[in-house]
Amino acid sequence: MKKLLLSGVAFVAFGGTAWASCPSVTVADMQGIGSGAFPQQFDLAEFEASGGCSMTFAENPSIGDLNGMIRGNGNLPALAERLPAEPLVVVPYDAIGQYGGVLDALSNATESGTSDFLSVRHVNLFRYSDDLQTLVPNVAKSWEWNDDFTQLTVHLRKGHKWSDGAPFTSADVVFWYDNLMMDSNVIAEPKDYALAGGKPMKVEAIDETTVRFSLEAPKPGLTETFSFTYVQPYQPKHFFEKFHPALNADANANAQALGYENGYELIKAYYGNSDWMDTPSPMLTAGDKLADLPAATMPTLESHILVKESTEGRHYVANPYFFQVDTAGNQLPYISEMDETYVPDEEVRLLKLINGEVDYKSQGVNLTSAPVLLENQEKGNYTVEVQPSIAAPTIAFNVTAEDLDRRAVFNDVTFRQAMSVAIDRGQLNEVVAFGLGTPLQYIGFSPRPDYIDESWTWHEAEYDPERAKTLLDQAGVVDKDGDGMRELPSGAPLVLDWQFSTQEVPAQLAELVAQNWTDVGVKTTIKEVTSDEYRSAQSANTLDVLMWAKGQPAGSILGDGEIWVPPFDGYFDVRTGMLWAEYISSNGENGVEPPAWVGDLKSHLDTYQSSAPGSDASIAAAQKMVEIMAGQTLFIGTINAPSPVYHSNNLNNVPTFKTSSYEFYRTYPYRPAQWWLSE
Repeated sequence: MKKLLLSGVAFVAFGGTAWASCPSVTVADMQGIGSGAFPQQFDLAEFEASGGCSMTFAENPSIGDLNGMIRGNGNLPALAERLPAEPLVVVPYDAIGQYGGVLDALSNATESGTSDFLSVRHVNLFRYSDDLQTLVPNVAKSWEWNDDFTQLTVHLRKGHKWSDGAPFTSADVVFWYDNLMMDSNVIAEPKDYALAGGKPMKVEAIDETTVRFSLEAPKPGLTETFSFTYVQPYQPKHFFEKFHPALNADANANAQALGYENGYELIKAYYGNSDWMDTPSPMLTAGDKLADLPAATMPTLESHILVKESTEGRHYVANPYFFQVDTAGNQLPYISEMDETYVPDEEVRLLKLINGEVDYKSQGVNLTSAPVLLENQEKGNYTVEVQPSIAAPTIAFNVTAEDLDRRAVFNDVTFRQAMSVAIDRGQLNEVVAFGLGTPLQYIGFSPRPDYIDESWTWHEAEYDPERAKTLLDQAGVVDKDGDGMRELPSGAPLVLDWQFSTQEVPAQLAELVAQNWTDVGVKTTIKEVTSDEYRSAQSANTLDVLMWAKGQPAGSILGDGEIWVPPFDGYFDVRTGMLWAEYISSNGENGVEPPAWVGDLKSHLDTYQSSAPGSDASIAAAQKMVEIMAGQTLFIGTINAPSPVYHSNNLNNVPTFKTSSYEFYRTYPYRPAQWWLSE
């Protein structure tokens, strides 16, 4: 191979044929290059064919120093040996970026308010494009379904490597499923997205770059799950197999030699005991044992890897083996380092944003903060855009409360309807959302598909305090002692001690709703707690009133129906019916038997998930799901309001988000590996 220079343009000659260097195209200026098979990205061969060019690669000049910060990594081979044979070519939005810089981020705590920052470095097999409609390849090179959605075949990129340089292959996908997800010693109970028709899938490595998911029931939403969630359906087998009892007879001994009780305990030190990605790493939990562990953190495919962790925050450096390049051949990410600081106090977080100490933030920035943020944009050198949200603050009562008198009342749909119509959503909209929101009832689907009758979005949501009082009387919740406040049917006091977190919901909303309920005779006191305190108490079944933002698009429900079965969401969200869930998971041996409508809801969910999207069966099942969920008023909707997205003006290639929602995994559709920092 030899280089030629013709009229100032570099060409590369292969076997006598001259090929121009590839054009540095951007979304803003495609320079005549046609669209690829998927928006804003190409596979390497596809891009070279479109441009009639041959790509040469370049790397971050600091990548060697950054790699030196990753404990356990050896010296770096040449870039060509670190990239896949066919890397993903990402088209930057506005400009080819510059390497370097530290992105400063804020979170509440180790596992609180972290998902917007986690989504900056996140990757998955697939991704939603920024139109929030088109699924595109990411870690995977391609995929195909069989005709009835019972077999998904995924093709990986040849030569793809983990952040420590070890090969990433189909064996890592099989390991994730068989030895982590389906091993009850690691994750106690399989997640809904990991099952099809309630039964495990068969995950097979056909060859090193081909993996096949075989399902006992159709599940077209499986690709959705591997596109919009934080769940990564692969983990580094080479890193864990020495300590996994199912894979190594000496696993427990190997772990005990490092000070762990057994192999599973060591695995959970890295992977946690769930599928959530921001559990504390051994850097925070291992103490003196850290020096003996294989590495400070497990290898990743993400754009950045964790290298430091304390109770005050985390620090990340660029993954030297990241699989993406820009159209000029520069290995991504552009940003060299990321720094995450924990600030549990909302007012302190807001002050840091106003002062321009943060480069990007969207989670936990409530709309009530927008005026002061907007007022200080120029001074703080940042931009705030108020964008639509998918989820809305949603309230529930604990239908399996330990107090049997309260449990009986909370299980009465008449009581729940009374508490819903007692809420002045118009006032909530004006005070909390500055009139920019939409009052609504919770129906499960968000946004509402056209095939769901619009009337459900206002079911039992019209403000009517007199009707609320009548319904409370019917539920037996009456004022027995004449003090103006209602008691339980037994005569015991009914005071709702409402604990809430402002991570997802502004305090003003809780204050107004509490006053609405007190006004109809149900005395309600409120107390702000941290998100960790709220989640812990909710999981322990000790709360009466529960609240968090809730909502899910129709497409994602195809793959994950967690919000439709007890306890009706995951650990990080609003849940109710904890003892119903325990009854179901124990096959009736423990917990409390749920009412019949819960089983009906699950049956319709199964039909919805196994039917072709848009088919008559799918639509009919969705309509029944909404009829039950909204009809039971198990969760009470409030208002759907937009929320702020904040970024420094030094952060480049940041597009306008279509939504700032967790439900499309926040930042992930907007390709943050091509963000870059200027001075």
